[in-house]
Amino acid sequence: MSSPGTARRLWALAEPFHALTYFAQECRDAAERAGLHGFWNGYFALRAAPLGAVGPEVVTALFFNFEPDFVARRVPAIWDLTSPSAALEARLAGIDGAVRRVLGDDVVGSPELAEAADLAATAAAAVDQPGRPMAAANTGVPVPAEPHLRLWQSLTTLREHRGDGHVVALVQREVDGVTSHVLAAAAGRSDREWLMRARGWDDAAWDDAEARLVDRRWMDEGELTAEGLAMVAAIEADTDRLALRPWQALGDAGCDRLAGLLTPLRRAVVAAGDWPTGNPIGVPEPDGSHA
Repeated sequence: MSSPGTARRLWALAEPFHALTYFAQECRDAAERAGLHGFWNGYFALRAAPLGAVGPEVVTALFFNFEPDFVARRVPAIWDLTSPSAALEARLAGIDGAVRRVLGDDVVGSPELAEAADLAATAAAAVDQPGRPMAAANTGVPVPAEPHLRLWQSLTTLREHRGDGHVVALVQREVDGVTSHVLAAAAGRSDREWLMRARGWDDAAWDDAEARLVDRRWMDEGELTAEGLAMVAAIEADTDRLALRPWQALGDAGCDRLAGLLTPLRRAVVAAGDWPTGNPIGVPEPDGSHA
């Protein structure tokens, strides 16, 4: 049956397609039309919309790696600008425009894309919901009829399921949000300055987290120690393992087929310039390397 490495490979293939919702201009424009002016208002409203009109405490807890005041400057004010239902409509409208531009109408209407949507929907329907709040919330969102939108929503549910498991792996090891970023930067998966700017942390918080990692003997002189490298590897291994269950619903052949169908979609998103250079999200290449 499918291995944890399968879960990681499919995440690496699917994430750029999901991430159109953050980086594509059509998605930003749709958020603006819904009354969400500015990137972060759109980000928090569109991603949190499946949860309902939740407050900053819930968003901080579930998104996990944002500085709390950074969240509180946007949430709950975003719900005075729009409603969760309008935000859900906006994110699909934006994705519709972005996917049609990136892939073209011929691919959007192709049997291969419809097949990918069906496979992803099968996996998304198999997510284990208890203890997976972001995934569970997304399973409550109506599944779009159009294949390209159904594919996007299913892959979104699956990546949020993976993210829920990643939080479990971090909390189990007493790693908080800012510390997770320090580990990611030290492991070469992302960039300190980008993470601080995009998640709201300052130098004092970052340096304090690094000092705690030094105390735990996970870091020394700005580098991961052997123990730190082992802990990072264990976190990622647990994340892959906890993400596996829905992919098992497809079996090995279904996972391989979906991977083959997602590969050209990922390539098209990258070629269109909608996947940032340097990969700030920290997603590996499908072969396991980092961009």
